[in-house]
Amino acid sequence: MSTPELADKYLMQTGRRLPVTFVRGRGCLVYDDAGNEYLDLVAGIAVNLLGHAHPEVAAAVAQQAKTLIHTSNLYFSQPQVELARRLVELSFPSRVFFCNSGAEANETAIKLARKWGARNRDGAFQIITTLGSFHGRTLATVTAGGQPKYSDPFKPLPDGFMHVPYNDLDAIRAATSARTVAVMLEPVMGEIGIVPAKPGYIAGVRKWCDEKGMLLMLDEVQTGLGRTGRWFAFQHHGVTPDVMTLAKGLGGGVPIAACLASPKADVFEPGDHGSTFGGNPLACAAALAVLHVIDRDGLVGHAAEMGEVLHGAIHGLGVKEVRGIGLMQAMEFAEPRAKAFQQACLDARLVVNAVDDHSIRFVPPLIVTAQQIDQAQHTMQEVLK
Repeated sequence: MSTPELADKYLMQTGRRLPVTFVRGRGCLVYDDAGNEYLDLVAGIAVNLLGHAHPEVAAAVAQQAKTLIHTSNLYFSQPQVELARRLVELSFPSRVFFCNSGAEANETAIKLARKWGARNRDGAFQIITTLGSFHGRTLATVTAGGQPKYSDPFKPLPDGFMHVPYNDLDAIRAATSARTVAVMLEPVMGEIGIVPAKPGYIAGVRKWCDEKGMLLMLDEVQTGLGRTGRWFAFQHHGVTPDVMTLAKGLGGGVPIAACLASPKADVFEPGDHGSTFGGNPLACAAALAVLHVIDRDGLVGHAAEMGEVLHGAIHGLGVKEVRGIGLMQAMEFAEPRAKAFQQACLDARLVVNAVDDHSIRFVPPLIVTAQQIDQAQHTMQEVLK
């Protein structure tokens, strides 16, 4: 039986896979089981920041695997403590909880907010989030996300979330009540098709949270670690969150996530939360290697530069709209042709991501070159013909 046939038989059918089986990769290139080469502008959905099989990440994983893979969080681990220190140094004064996925990191943030509300806002527990947002697939995070297509099949949903339009500060003000404990936002909405925060929006929410004594929690699962042309997207807005979540690219392909809480929001006590695999030595060694290469090779600045190149290349295709920041870009068709375009690009050995019927998402590795972007533009031009 073929791989797709075996997958149909043995894997739960939770998503529609594209008709290709990738078997190896190098940099921005990936290869299928027939030996065909593809240019990858999706990077495992914004995960492979350094591309495929980066030699320094591979070496770090191999060395750690030969040394110590897992001990649990009953004991100290040098890679975990060093990674926490590095993330705090790069972002804002805080302490870190490690877990395995963006959903788990956002669950951590939700629990922090609820305990903080019990201590500081007379039991307030409601979190304001936005329509169209995406915060994960657990029951709480799928409820926090403002997309009924993902949450409605699992009703009744947990209480405690209020959804308002994105980029609408007045809507947040109007939704705030004595029960509100926090506002949870993506600095750029990613899963819905790359919708950046408008100038002044994040700063306005920060000010509102300060005025009302609430927490500002930023979901940087997709935007963090250089993708937007800064280490973290909040740095574009001149503010600091109380809580920030990270995942996706942190391990360069190895599952790891983090929730950072400022001293104000750091209310967990022993026994409040935990994770069996969170922050194990293997994942932390991979993440340390990723951060080292990004810093050493100047990939944050490179992402900003290549983001402008990618934005221009997409704009040159003559589509309805192009939007994004750094290496987090999207284009929108006037007609519902995105999924057909995705398949046609795949047939032409270019990997892009249709997030809905109209929008294509581009989140390539931070190491992508101008020449590769030119190649992608040429391929897409041919496809559009």
